[in-house]
Amino acid sequence: MLRTNAPKRSVFALTAAASAAAMFALAPAPALAVPVGGYADLVETISPAVVFVEVTGKARPAADRQGMPHDKFMEEFLRRFGGRMPRMNDDRPVRGAGSGFVISEDGLIVTNHHVIDNAQTVSVTLADGSVHEATVIGADPLTDIALLKVEAATPLTAVEFGSSDELRVGDEVLAMGSPFGLAGTVTSGIVSATSRNINAGPFDDFIQTDAAINRGNSGGPLFNAEGEVVGVNTMIYSPGGGSVGIGFAVPSDMVQKIVADLEDDGEITRGWLGVQIKPLSEDAANVLGREAGKGVVIESVAADSPAAEAGLKPGDVVLRFGDSDITELRDLTAAVAANAPGVAAQIEVLRRGEEVTLDVTLGDRASQDA
Repeated sequence: MLRTNAPKRSVFALTAAASAAAMFALAPAPALAVPVGGYADLVETISPAVVFVEVTGKARPAADRQGMPHDKFMEEFLRRFGGRMPRMNDDRPVRGAGSGFVISEDGLIVTNHHVIDNAQTVSVTLADGSVHEATVIGADPLTDIALLKVEAATPLTAVEFGSSDELRVGDEVLAMGSPFGLAGTVTSGIVSATSRNINAGPFDDFIQTDAAINRGNSGGPLFNAEGEVVGVNTMIYSPGGGSVGIGFAVPSDMVQKIVADLEDDGEITRGWLGVQIKPLSEDAANVLGREAGKGVVIESVAADSPAAEAGLKPGDVVLRFGDSDITELRDLTAAVAANAPGVAAQIEVLRRGEEVTLDVTLGDRASQDA
């Protein structure tokens, strides 16, 4: 829904000299469309595709938890993102819950990886109240996306993806899911920011929204005003455990690529270069005549890696990979990972003041760095 709040005009005292300007009428602000009846019609159409996901798992024995972060850290993590801290000697089943949404009539469902991680059983409750056992087709912890499959007697209501690249700050969005187990909950807000990097992982590119997102919303869809999925709600910033208007969603353009890869064979394949990278320091930027904070420096090159075979060296400043300009760390990580192992590409670097272009054939990321 778009509101019709026109910008306020500043009030000026008109002098004799300024009065002539009053003859020129200000152009009216363009009218903004407001859905008739609010969001009710839209929600009625898309809500049957939103599901409640429940999982059971088994708590790790105390011996297996040696070396894990301190309990207080884990408690804070679980408080923010859902779940409970198992007792050290508690071997009872651990239960968790989240949300998801149907993307195909034959029962493909998208949710978060952290919702189903280490689950022994996964069940999905549809909007009509029916409960179905779900199979995990595949999951990607690096983007926190998972793909499930349920078998139903009749075709399911599915929703379509929209383009997250077309989102603008200020666009209105709807979040749907099962916060605190309250299935079918709808909240509204706007896009607060796009391409947000919160240092949660190598592929941070989040949509930030002020639509209320709470524990249990994880894996649920973020819709645009046309009812298209533009994001998957994945985490919140919450000092007190509830929504404070800062939520994050994985953008749909990224989700679609991950889902297509998972649907193909249940696994994610990403290119691997084999370097450790760091930001270009201010001093180095001054020497090279580049903008401070804009640049990626190769810190080290793994032996027998694609980078080593291509001739990359520590100290090289990466300018471009394939068709992508590289200005920050995640640019290079994303550009490499967007290609499959075996893909040949060119990488342009600045070496001792000269631009050098090298040919590289990517390896398999296999949980490596860049």
